[in-house]
Amino acid sequence: MSPISRRTALTTALTAAGVATAAPAQAAPEQPPSGTAVGRLHELRAGRHRVVVAGVAATLLSWQVDGEEVLLTHGPDDPGEGYRGKTILPWPNRIDRGRYSFGGRTWQVPITEPSRDTALHGLMNFVEWEPVHHRRDRVVLRYALPPHYGYPFPMLFEAEYAVDDDGVRATVTARNTGRTPAPYGTANHTYVAAATERIDDVVLELPARTYYRTDDRLIPVGTAPVAGTGYDFRTARRIGATAMDTAFTDLDRERDGEAVVRMRRPGGVDVELRVDRAHGYLQVYTDDSPEGERPARQGITVEPMTCAPNAFVTGDGLVALRPGERHRARWRYRALG
Repeated sequence: MSPISRRTALTTALTAAGVATAAPAQAAPEQPPSGTAVGRLHELRAGRHRVVVAGVAATLLSWQVDGEEVLLTHGPDDPGEGYRGKTILPWPNRIDRGRYSFGGRTWQVPITEPSRDTALHGLMNFVEWEPVHHRRDRVVLRYALPPHYGYPFPMLFEAEYAVDDDGVRATVTARNTGRTPAPYGTANHTYVAAATERIDDVVLELPARTYYRTDDRLIPVGTAPVAGTGYDFRTARRIGATAMDTAFTDLDRERDGEAVVRMRRPGGVDVELRVDRAHGYLQVYTDDSPEGERPARQGITVEPMTCAPNAFVTGDGLVALRPGERHRARWRYRALG
């Protein structure tokens, strides 16, 4: 299916699903479950931008600029493979063998990636968040995570999405509602679509000086400078045949503290991802092994992460939230031109 056909199909599916439009009041009205695989849908608009946020996993499901779908996405009746658009909590990426130590005890969380014997992308990929505010250009979703086996730490999460004349921005806030410190990390797993059939011609600029070397299960075994390797995108260049499922750190930042990733998409809207200082890590995946029959390399995800892969084991970037403490992380997409 061509990119134009995919955009048309998605728009039709969203319309049929009855996307929730904003009420004029700040508080969100009571809404019955939508019956879709991604939960209730919340539409946001500003200027050239139309965004759809799905309740399940506080997902950024769609971002259209002047009618062009920028994201590699899926219809609301499809749960979507590859974690597309999901807010990842309370840990991003992998925990080696699902086992970690914290607070003087060793914990075991479920193995969700059996082929690599890892616990992948947290606990909240298929839970629906509740809307607490919804206006034309802003929605706030909330989810209270009860204690789990292996993660006995109650948490309260809020995800805010807002649109303006530049694009879409997101803020994720976590609060430890328990009585003991809690380990914590978050990421977002949105894919930017190739404007053509593959991402090879996308020009990527990635402000990272260091990448993580991994074993065959994608568990980090060390770091290395990007200089002189195929992972050096500090100067913008075509992705070409480069394949990555790779974490990066040591991010160069602008004066305001944001690190900026640029993706120039021949035939489509160019995109800029900006992440705040809470995000010290980026995971880049070039969509080389999609599940099912979908062709490879139709999109690229540059995941803002607050900690490194396997941080629950290594402590690399891990946040330890004290009882009652909050952690806030912000990222945003801008349309260029």
